[in-house]
Amino acid sequence: MIEWLEQQIGALGVSGPLVSWGAHGAAVVGVALLAWISDAATRRFVLPVVWHVISQTRTRWDDALVENRVFVRIAHFAPAVVVTLFASSFGDARAWIERFVLVYMILLAVGIVNAFLEAGLQIYQSTDVSREKPIRGYIQLGKLASYLVGGIFVVSTLLEREPWGLLTGIGALSAVLLLTFRDSILGFVASVQLAANNMIRRGDWIEVPRYGADGDVIEVGLHTVKVQNWDKTISTIPTHSLITDSFKNWRGMSESGGRRIKRALNIDIGTIRLADEEMLGRFEKFEHISEYIAAKRAEIDAYNEEHGADTSLGVNGRRITNVGTFRAYVEAYLRHHPKIHKEMTFLVRQLQPTEKGLPIEIYVFSNDQVWASYEALQADIFDHILAVVPEFGLRVYQTPSGQDLQAAAREVAPPKRTA
Repeated sequence: MIEWLEQQIGALGVSGPLVSWGAHGAAVVGVALLAWISDAATRRFVLPVVWHVISQTRTRWDDALVENRVFVRIAHFAPAVVVTLFASSFGDARAWIERFVLVYMILLAVGIVNAFLEAGLQIYQSTDVSREKPIRGYIQLGKLASYLVGGIFVVSTLLEREPWGLLTGIGALSAVLLLTFRDSILGFVASVQLAANNMIRRGDWIEVPRYGADGDVIEVGLHTVKVQNWDKTISTIPTHSLITDSFKNWRGMSESGGRRIKRALNIDIGTIRLADEEMLGRFEKFEHISEYIAAKRAEIDAYNEEHGADTSLGVNGRRITNVGTFRAYVEAYLRHHPKIHKEMTFLVRQLQPTEKGLPIEIYVFSNDQVWASYEALQADIFDHILAVVPEFGLRVYQTPSGQDLQAAAREVAPPKRTA
């Protein structure tokens, strides 16, 4: 091919070294053009046919291969094969070109192996047995082995040495390498695990109590992870500690569309009682629970009449209580609130009574995840709830203060005698 190009260039009246340079330059351009055409043709014509055939099948495993880009990686072999076939066109650089093409093919092979492993994991996880016997750890070990083997073959190719001899040399230096690059090895393994398990990303809000970190991840490196705390300080965390120690990642909350509100207020048990007619008449005027009170009264009256309950005594039959009505009001108030997520967990419940009263816990989710807005929403909700507690004949429990004790002492103290 080179000789034919030299003849054609010589026929144009060119002479001297320019003939050889021109022939080799034209050959390089031609080979590069053929490589590009083969790559484009494979991706534009061959891959669509493969995808169409796969889409017509009922099996799941071939879809997993497509989703993990196995065929796309295989298609990248086309330009490498073309360059290898026409390597003689590069003259004295032929050996180096072939060597770099071989390295490229080795890296492609490693990528294909990893894609196959990921596809296999995806297929396995779609089965019921995967819940009992997970294999992600083995897949990650296989990926690490493929990287190691691929790296050895790349180095041996570039150095023109047998890979087995290289392995022998590395084995002799393994102890020194482990001591010298201990932190790098730990960081690398941790980085692979963090990435493979999708445990942390830049921009995630994480909490790492051991290092006093609570804020957004701004950098994930081989050795350290940098976190910008909410007070604008920067915490630097060793990457491997995120594997060995526990930490909390708030990404799930961000992706869910809601942020949890979990807070309780303690009702003074001494103020809990059955609701009388006067109290029920007032409750029926409350906008959020007027229909609830009417329906509840009708239900209870029907029950008591059916069972012949003597309602002259409060302990007989069923009765409405002020604390139960308060819970119903809080629930109705939250359901009418535009910033409370209605599709997520929604609870207004009693907890175990304690010496500090009866806890009424609110367990809902806000649809506003911005920290400042979320805190303002919580404050607004509990401002309102605390203000309406007395409307139900209830009182929020509060530990007596010094002034309370002094006032109580004055009330029980005997009057002072006058001379």
